[in-house]
Amino acid sequence: MSPDTTEPNPPEPSKAQIRRWRQYLADERAEAAVYRDLAGRRAGEEKEILLGLAEAETRHERHWIDLLGDRVGKPRRGDAHTRFLGFLARRFGSVFVLALVQRAETRSPYDSEPDATPEMAADERIHVEVIRGLATHGRSRLSGSFRAAVFGANDGLVSNLSLILGVGASGVASNIILLTGVAGLLAGALSMGAGEYVSVRSQRELLEASTPDPEARHVLPDLNIDANELALLYRSRGMNPHEAEAQASAVLREGSSGQGAESPGRDEHEAVGTGFRAAISSFCFFAAGAVVPVLPYLFGLHALTAVFVAAALVGLTLLGTGAIVGLLSGGPPLQRGLRQLMIGYGAAAVTYLLGHLVGVGGA
Repeated sequence: MSPDTTEPNPPEPSKAQIRRWRQYLADERAEAAVYRDLAGRRAGEEKEILLGLAEAETRHERHWIDLLGDRVGKPRRGDAHTRFLGFLARRFGSVFVLALVQRAETRSPYDSEPDATPEMAADERIHVEVIRGLATHGRSRLSGSFRAAVFGANDGLVSNLSLILGVGASGVASNIILLTGVAGLLAGALSMGAGEYVSVRSQRELLEASTPDPEARHVLPDLNIDANELALLYRSRGMNPHEAEAQASAVLREGSSGQGAESPGRDEHEAVGTGFRAAISSFCFFAAGAVVPVLPYLFGLHALTAVFVAAALVGLTLLGTGAIVGLLSGGPPLQRGLRQLMIGYGAAAVTYLLGHLVGVGGA
């Protein structure tokens, strides 16, 4: 009598497993929709990449459908965070949305999920890097003006709050504090705008001085193939002598195309931004930040009431700007916001204490 070779039926999944699988299925469908919505706002290579990510999420979706079998049940909604990303993707599709998606992908549960395959966990890890790559170009475009905007807003918030608290702690009248705050706003905004313009213009001029001349490739056909300085050019750009000689020989063999005579890579000028744009961003955002601690005095508040309201408004704004930086950089928004808050409040507290000491000493 031959032994029974039939495989035993797999164990029946528990109710908790079924609930978890259904939620994973809903989340995969929602994530695939986010990628399709993002793709709908893009073209060319970026569109194809995002559609490829959507297809990967669809493969994960099929895995949970296979496990559930006839227990799929009614379609469920994805988690609130993924639905919110879908809302943003449909309406904006900006680098901020990509940064949010990048952060969401890092929270994939599949590394510790026994019912997910190793391939699915690996897919999610690669998805983070794909989104990081897509977001990099947008971050580069934003970096110049965004840096100036964030720096300007935070400088306006902290410096004018510190100025107002320091002067107020000395015991002067509220109208003097208001005048001080307005003067600090104007002086700081003008100084920031002028300084940022000079800084960015200087940086661009340094980059321009280091950028290879594209016209240099036209002299390649006239170089002596046995004795020329093309190898020295490549050595000056960091190649060792052997690599430089090989590159020079290859370029000369290719003729006058001269592709090797130029340094590849992204445009550094794009990351720096323009001086005028940086100056306008710094001026406007410094002024926007500096007006926040002045608002209580503009609305007629006095003494400690005005101080507490100004500190609260500045604190909320610092949390917001820190969270935005965290979102754009892919970092934890709350942690970045709290960091901004502690730095701002620390500077303001020191100035307040100094103003109080001056006031007591003057009395």
